[in-house]
Amino acid sequence: MGTQEDERLEERLLLEDGFPQNERSGLYTGNGSVDIKGKPVLKSNTGNWRACFFILGNVSAARNASNWAGTCFLTPLIGAYLADAYWGRYWTIVAFSIIYFMGMCVMTLSATVPVLKPAECVGSICPSATPAQYMLFYSGLYLIALGTGGIKPCVSSFGADQFDNTDPKEREKKGSFFNWFYFSIDIGALVSGSVIVWIQENIGWGLGFGISALFMGIAVANFFSGTPLYRFQNPGGSPLTRVCQVLVASLLKWNLKVPTDSSLLYETRDKITVIEGRRKLDHTDDLTCLDKAAVISDAENKNGDFSDPWRLCTITQVEELKILIRMFPIWATGIVICAVYAQMCTMFVEQGMMMDRTIGSFSIPAASLSTIDVISVMFWIPVYDRVLVPIVRKFTGREKGFSMLQRMGIGLFISVLSMVAAALVEMKRLALAKDLGLVDEDVPIPLSISWQIPQYFLFGAAEVFTFIGQLEFFYDESPDGMRSLCTAFSLLTTCLGNYLISFILSVVTSITTAGGKAGWIPDNLNEGHLDYFFWLFAGLSFFNLVVYVFCTKMYIPKKAF
Repeated sequence: MGTQEDERLEERLLLEDGFPQNERSGLYTGNGSVDIKGKPVLKSNTGNWRACFFILGNVSAARNASNWAGTCFLTPLIGAYLADAYWGRYWTIVAFSIIYFMGMCVMTLSATVPVLKPAECVGSICPSATPAQYMLFYSGLYLIALGTGGIKPCVSSFGADQFDNTDPKEREKKGSFFNWFYFSIDIGALVSGSVIVWIQENIGWGLGFGISALFMGIAVANFFSGTPLYRFQNPGGSPLTRVCQVLVASLLKWNLKVPTDSSLLYETRDKITVIEGRRKLDHTDDLTCLDKAAVISDAENKNGDFSDPWRLCTITQVEELKILIRMFPIWATGIVICAVYAQMCTMFVEQGMMMDRTIGSFSIPAASLSTIDVISVMFWIPVYDRVLVPIVRKFTGREKGFSMLQRMGIGLFISVLSMVAAALVEMKRLALAKDLGLVDEDVPIPLSISWQIPQYFLFGAAEVFTFIGQLEFFYDESPDGMRSLCTAFSLLTTCLGNYLISFILSVVTSITTAGGKAGWIPDNLNEGHLDYFFWLFAGLSFFNLVVYVFCTKMYIPKKAF
């Protein structure tokens, strides 16, 4: 009974005093999280893994629902902005999950209702879809793309919100969350790339979409059912506005001198922050030109009016922009590994199609070998989380074993090895083609496709280190009020990686086919040099790794209090 009375007293004090009291209590979270009604939350009743169960189910169903990506790596910027500025991550996930579900229902209707789908082919003649059928089909696709935009950047951040950064035990669990979050995505990828695809190709697209829509509906209901357990971070207004305010204020005060004593710069008193529940940031000595935004002018000092954020910003607000600038080089180095990732669906498949795809009595589609990457990820995540981290922790003393930057760097190095493995296999394949006199013939070489397994398996390991490390890095290091937006920008590297490989392919083709030459990547790969292309990317990846190491040496971690 005494414990219950203490808890009631703590809760009453919290309601009277607000979040500063929250930080003095071990019963409540110290990171500003609240419940669905906006009240401070007890650690014992909310968050942690019990809440994440409902969140992980949502992301798996979203991944299972469709194989279509399209603009899905651009729309997260929309969802992330709404989450950070206005709605919060919970309501953004709810709203966009419903939109996603509606998109899946539209796709199901377009593939099942006779009047809504094109007529069946008669022999080799296939009637075109009507404008109305096209409109319905593309409406479903774009609803899915829009829905994905709200889910992708918010689910991982919302899951991490369930762990209190001020509690060492929960902080350690949060590191594991990102591993198992990515694991759940790959389970979804494995199911959608095998079971759902088989149903669509052998039974019907309508049934495949219908099953996906059904499970997406179940996932939305499941996500709702976990609401009492969740911890919420209140939205803090437009992050872009806060960034612009710093830029404008620093320009308006360009002629003012920044004091050597950082305590003279403007900041709210005590632990009160401009955005309730957000942590303050320590002043750093780099990018001092931005500190001008926090310099108190003589006029402001005289009249005591510090209320115009377009003329005077807090140190915390200035440091938020500094964090974004520091994170940019780290973010940029993720583009190259995403270009390598894109090759699993392009160049790796082209290579596999020119190899012996029979294993025993089975003929293996070249594209299906990408399943090895998924299996590799599902193998390495538990090994990393349960075996590698505890061992490394004994040597480094860090809660997570490796630092986030070390983890990402290891993944970048392994991605180099993946490209080297692909280049060596292609060299062996071309040598065999030459020995057999098949250089001029566009036929597969009697070299087993199983030789490709190492390059896929290695890249799966690279994903576990780099991609999961990126999720955690952009969550932990981003300003508290910009986490969804920073996660969305990390997803943008996938889109840019595809653009990069397209650009490099265009340049390589243009240069190597000059003068009527076959080029590195002709239609007949036996007379080309795909190995040169792989070596080019291995070299580019290694150079990217060197740049990354240099950037990490210069990086200044966030210091919040």
